[in-house]
Amino acid sequence: MIRWRSRDDITPGFGPSVVTIGNFDGVHRGHQHVFDTLLEVAGERTAKSVVVTFDPHPALVHRPESHPGVIMGLEDKLDALEHTEIDAVLVQPYSLDFAQLTPEEFVVDYLVKPLEAVCLVIGEDVRLGKDNTGDLHAIRALGDKHGFDVVVVEDVVGTDPSTPLKNGTPAAAATERRCSSTWIRSCLEAGDMRGATGLLSRNHRMRGEVVHGAARGRELGFPTANLSPDASGFIPADGVYAGWLVDQNGKRWPTAISVGSNPTFEGVSRQVEAHVIDRPEENIEDFDLYGQQVVVEFVERLRGMVAYRGIDALVAQMNDDVKRSREILAKEPHETA
Repeated sequence: MIRWRSRDDITPGFGPSVVTIGNFDGVHRGHQHVFDTLLEVAGERTAKSVVVTFDPHPALVHRPESHPGVIMGLEDKLDALEHTEIDAVLVQPYSLDFAQLTPEEFVVDYLVKPLEAVCLVIGEDVRLGKDNTGDLHAIRALGDKHGFDVVVVEDVVGTDPSTPLKNGTPAAAATERRCSSTWIRSCLEAGDMRGATGLLSRNHRMRGEVVHGAARGRELGFPTANLSPDASGFIPADGVYAGWLVDQNGKRWPTAISVGSNPTFEGVSRQVEAHVIDRPEENIEDFDLYGQQVVVEFVERLRGMVAYRGIDALVAQMNDDVKRSREILAKEPHETA
């Protein structure tokens, strides 16, 4: 897959192409359905398939103080797209100046001219250009004017297990809900990693540098890899999770993950710590993750955060967390999706 980091990087004469546009935060099942349609249409037209996405996420630019959490960082988004058969992705830098382009300016200058777009594959709720004025009706009119077709992809829906009760009684049937980044964030906020995995078709992950912490875990016999505060990826609910750590060499290690500020110790800020289970005893000195860029994948939440009365009770709980994590991960595939 070709990766372009700006319009100026697009290979001259690359087209004709079939293009889809979006933030694609999470690259979830709904997005995957769009990409499947994109590939199908591109094959029918003997054209290249192109994804146009934005960095940073527009919400970070327009609402820096109140934006929803971003599910995945750019590197993980590109890695997820790499698993498709898409020919190229354009990562368009997003800024307030870029947001002032009219829908026609964006379509002509970023799609029609450089990519020779012959078709756009989009969802019904698509919005383009200044003040989101480029709705589906406007895009179809632009297609008629500039010589490209528009294919609309229906939403992917799933069953929402959190259907509310009616008069204290469970509803007769769970609600069908559109697969969306909003739904995934609600799963992560609740610590429902199985629900998030089902919507993402892969484990939720964070990526960041391993930094030095307070070394309390090491003192208790449970050394941890502490992710830098600027690690990418949505931080799930506080608690302890079974998951995986992927080191810089691509090796996946079974892991017990702690998220939050440990309430047993005062003055601890919120953090993500990963304890690799059954670390290699041979050449243990070589198992040094400090300074490495690692990925932490979340599989299942074991419990919430609890304050323990004394170190002995905490250590006993940590031993149980490791035992349960080992049992859960023994049933999980060792290769990432």
